[in-house]
Amino acid sequence: MTFDSMLLAVLAVLFISTFVRSAFGFGDAVLAMPLLVLFIDLKTATPLVALAAGTIALCILISHWKNVRIESAWRLVLSSLAGIPLGLYLLNHLNEELMKLLLAGLIILFALINLTGPQRLVIRSERYAYLFGFTAGVFGGAYNTNGPPVVLYGLLRRWSPGSFRATLQGYFLPTGLLILIGHGISGLWTGQVLFSYLCALPVILPAIWIGAVVNRTIPEGKFDRIIYLFLLLIGCVLVRETIRNGLTT
Repeated sequence: MTFDSMLLAVLAVLFISTFVRSAFGFGDAVLAMPLLVLFIDLKTATPLVALAAGTIALCILISHWKNVRIESAWRLVLSSLAGIPLGLYLLNHLNEELMKLLLAGLIILFALINLTGPQRLVIRSERYAYLFGFTAGVFGGAYNTNGPPVVLYGLLRRWSPGSFRATLQGYFLPTGLLILIGHGISGLWTGQVLFSYLCALPVILPAIWIGAVVNRTIPEGKFDRIIYLFLLLIGCVLVRETIRNGLTT
């Protein structure tokens, strides 16, 4: 593969993943990472996706900050920070594949229950944000999978599509900035990463706008079902990646 064709492939992946993130509020990394590593190495793909994610979150928040549920966002962020040390401890003391499969199994089970039966479970108090945020921090610190618990919280709180999308960015932006700082300290911000990111900006920005248009057209009654289907896909991808990585190590 030539450099030009490789770059086009990377831009196409980032366009699709950015659109999904902008339309639904999450899911860019789970789509982008397995595809990007087909064209570029992991040490380039990881910070590139993080830079793109930070750009998406910032753009959405600038234009839709009024839709952010501040009372939920700050609780989720603080409790996630508290959960990260436990996650780092578990990373060194528990079987990684087993814990990832457990998380994937819970995601799949939760999605199937809500797709096949009436959605009766609703969280009405903000105090549960601490539990979901802490869980997100644990899985984020251990296995870089902090998104699903926060997404589940938003679904159970029955946020509107606009609030769901914006509030998730209110959570992902500060936590993502910490990840970006870590990448910089680790020396992952290479010339190739920054060049790829600059080339991707003309693709990322229109994808954000298109995703925003799609988000506004999704009826509230169908939004939850779409997210549950997406969660089911994420759970299946997580199972596949965990099993594949376990077999290759």
